[in-house]
Amino acid sequence: MRISYLGPAGTYSEIAALTYATSADVFVPQNTFPAAVHAVEQGNADVVMLPIENILEGSVTTTLDILVHDTLLMIRAELVVPINHQLLGKPGTNLDEVEILYGHPQSLGQCRHYIETYLPQVTTIASLSNSAAPAEALASPLRAVAIGTTRAAELTGAVVLVSDIQDRASNVTRFVVLAATDNAPTGDDKTSLCFGFDREDRAGQIVKPLQILAEAGINITKFESRPSKAVLGEYVFFVDINGHRLDPHITATLDQMRAHTGFLKIFGSYPRWHKN
Repeated sequence: MRISYLGPAGTYSEIAALTYATSADVFVPQNTFPAAVHAVEQGNADVVMLPIENILEGSVTTTLDILVHDTLLMIRAELVVPINHQLLGKPGTNLDEVEILYGHPQSLGQCRHYIETYLPQVTTIASLSNSAAPAEALASPLRAVAIGTTRAAELTGAVVLVSDIQDRASNVTRFVVLAATDNAPTGDDKTSLCFGFDREDRAGQIVKPLQILAEAGINITKFESRPSKAVLGEYVFFVDINGHRLDPHITATLDQMRAHTGFLKIFGSYPRWHKN
């Protein structure tokens, strides 16, 4: 199996791919999330690993937008990866003299308290990945540090200046695996979907689809909204439910929901992740 992910090596996406993979799998790093998805669509990889939700920063909106607007790939698996951010730099770096901090935007947000408390004087610069950030810090002519992974430090030659600088020790990110098809029913599954409405805004229209799920006894494990990107004030609603889309009970309920929405898109059904 060829696994596409946001590279280069040393990112959390690579760590997730390594967690998901077998020893025989091949890794296909890409520069952006869309490029990682396109690698599967073009036949250059079999699955793509994408972060979809962080416990501190919430949903990864780029992934949500890709699922809604940009791909027909389906979710076939999910996994949760611990996120341990390290402050990386050159050996002997004096933190009081640091001028620049490189980091992926998600990582900068997840380390906000540490940055404000211990590096209030620095200018933060967004990097494309947690692996690119330490490489940029090492190459900078200024006194620079970066947020990255321990693996990124090993790969770039940076050293860990401060360990575990994330705002919460419980920091984790949920990843999803996209492929041409989703997973067959296992008896312990989750289905992810989105729905929206036509442009006629009616009072209470959001209630009916949720009421259909409630009356069918289907548990909603996630519900959120995101702008549709079509009209200001128009939203797409994201829902995770327990059960597989091919379960007769779920299939009938989703058909009912379609009759009361402008559109409904199923992202896929897959085994529910459980902490070991």
